[in-house]
Amino acid sequence: MSKFLIHLVLIICLACNHPESNNFSRDKKSNKEVATNSEKEEVNKLDMEIENGVRYVWIEVNGIRLRFIFDTGASNICISPIEASVLYRQGTLKKEDIISTQYFQDATGRISEGTKINLRLIKIGNIELENVEATVIDNVNAPLLLGQTVLERFGSIQIDNDNNVIILK
Repeated sequence: MSKFLIHLVLIICLACNHPESNNFSRDKKSNKEVATNSEKEEVNKLDMEIENGVRYVWIEVNGIRLRFIFDTGASNICISPIEASVLYRQGTLKKEDIISTQYFQDATGRISEGTKINLRLIKIGNIELENVEATVIDNVNAPLLLGQTVLERFGSIQIDNDNNVIILK
């Protein structure tokens, strides 16, 4: 009986499309399996705007287009209370999307308080990501940061400085 249960659990685990599986599509829109190696891999290119050495990209958050700093060093996607307020007034951020209070360390080393929220839909180029955790920084002057909670959902990220594009696969 015990061996039967072990085999059953193994079969179930091996048969599922877990997010860490290579066959899982991170494109929640279609939720189909990723194309095999023989099929053409879809390339997602984001145009970069560079100002004073800082790379900016435009993405949609819950249907609203916003300009983010492309920040591979940021652990989360971060927005200010102003953007959170706009999302709330538009009805795309609801009370049930507020998760908890969050403490984080900023680039200066200071510990700050923020609010962890759920962003229901983020569109980056032609890719849509659902239910991405983000942090609302308690500072109206805080920049919008596109950090690891989004970037880690891609298999590879390439910065093409010659053409001012970021390639996400």
